[in-house]
Amino acid sequence: MGLAVLESLDSARTQWYHITAVVIAGMGFFTDAYDLFCISTVSKLLGRLYYTDLAKDRPGSLPHRVNNAVTGVALIGTLAGQLFFGYLGDKLGRKKVYGITLILMIVCAICSGLSMGRSPGAVMSTLCFFRFWLGFGIGGDYPLSATIMSEYANKRTRGAFIAAVFAMQGVGLVFAGLVSTLVSRLFISAYPAPSYQENHLLSTPPEADFMWRIVLMVGAIPAALTFYWRMKMPETARYTAFIEGNAKQAAADMARVLDVEIQAEQERLSEMKAANEYTLFSDEFFRRHGWHLIGTMSTWFLLDIAFYSQNLTQKDVFSSTGLVDKPELMSALEEVRQTALAMFVIALLGTFPGYWFTVFSIEKLGRFKIQLFGFLMMSFFMFVLGVRYKEIRNEKNLFALLYGLTFFFANFGPNSTTFVLPAELFPTRVRSTCHALSAASGKAGAIVAAFWVQTYTLDADPNKIKKAMILLAITNLVGFFCTFLVTETKGRSLEEISGEDDGENETSPNPQIAKAGEMIPQASRNRTESL
Repeated sequence: MGLAVLESLDSARTQWYHITAVVIAGMGFFTDAYDLFCISTVSKLLGRLYYTDLAKDRPGSLPHRVNNAVTGVALIGTLAGQLFFGYLGDKLGRKKVYGITLILMIVCAICSGLSMGRSPGAVMSTLCFFRFWLGFGIGGDYPLSATIMSEYANKRTRGAFIAAVFAMQGVGLVFAGLVSTLVSRLFISAYPAPSYQENHLLSTPPEADFMWRIVLMVGAIPAALTFYWRMKMPETARYTAFIEGNAKQAAADMARVLDVEIQAEQERLSEMKAANEYTLFSDEFFRRHGWHLIGTMSTWFLLDIAFYSQNLTQKDVFSSTGLVDKPELMSALEEVRQTALAMFVIALLGTFPGYWFTVFSIEKLGRFKIQLFGFLMMSFFMFVLGVRYKEIRNEKNLFALLYGLTFFFANFGPNSTTFVLPAELFPTRVRSTCHALSAASGKAGAIVAAFWVQTYTLDADPNKIKKAMILLAITNLVGFFCTFLVTETKGRSLEEISGEDDGENETSPNPQIAKAGEMIPQASRNRTESL
């Protein structure tokens, strides 16, 4: 038997405070996605502005190492921020740390656009510095948003609400392409320029230096708009009860939110806390949750290698396939417009719908099946693109369709579920930390994409892009098999899933693992739930 306050949360009807929590937490992810991916729309412009040699027949581009640093340094910051703020979320409280991450995101988004220097190297170094700390703030948003939403939601719609928060990443991706398209179009109207082929010098108007700065600074706006409402949110009842040990305060906070009378039950809380005092690095934690943590970390790592490879390299893939014109046939601003427009269309038609398919089906299909199917379909489409790349790239519509489907099944699949599962599988006292470890593993995969996979695409070499696609297909297939280390969580309370209600967890790895080769020790397979 659990606490009355938690049972009230689990059985509460969906009401306005749920919607408010989704919007507030979701706007953080909207900002995260915009800030992380808008750099892809302007990175080619940075190359033209700071690295063009007018004696050459092609416009300048960022050197490989500089390009990887500019696009990847925020991911390194995100990984560090996830670990740092995820740990603090369990030690200081979800609400206290939540505001700090938002302030950091606002300040660093503005400073990124103000990057200055006397040389190209100085400008890029300043930009990388601020984007690292921007990523650091973004990193804290992952475990805190997921944990807060999971601890607020009722058990019938918890997965859909967490997925809806993450689905705002799709909106951020669409917005990044849209803003870059609109801003570049305005600059083209105000400062028309010939193509590089027609005039090397005039093809990049000096005013273009303001364009990329505006795109980066726009990311501060949505974060600033939600700061007040984040500060108004009460601490989650589960943190107040299980970590602070204050059943009375937890009951009072949730009674005010739910508008019902709730009994405090301090004695029952003490019993539950006493049965769950083990630490993250204890044998008891590994016995109960070790395989789950390995599962959430490995699947997120493998997923983000593919997902970030797709997003960070699509600007190069577009050039190779002819979805955008060759650089020398465009002005600098026109190249931004075409690249951003292509990214916008792919995000709107392929990426965005996948997130919301997950939101509306996750409570019916379950997390486990969606993740398995998504990994499998991503692997299939990437394998087709890789094996037949040289032929398919000449068929623009077919290529765009297949490429878009990989985005669709990433989001109607593991890109959503790897965010949901770590917020549900682990006990309250380490929930934020375990989500942070899982998310940081994902960002480690994203760093692999930015600093390794991306090098296969920067020269738009068809042979290298073909190898990258096949490599990513294999990566997704490995993710498919690693999914068997996690289990289904739909329809149950967080305490039932983690074992906090009676001292034993109910979510040992799926019985499919045992059928696939007796991979998990017997102690980790007790009391599993069939899908």
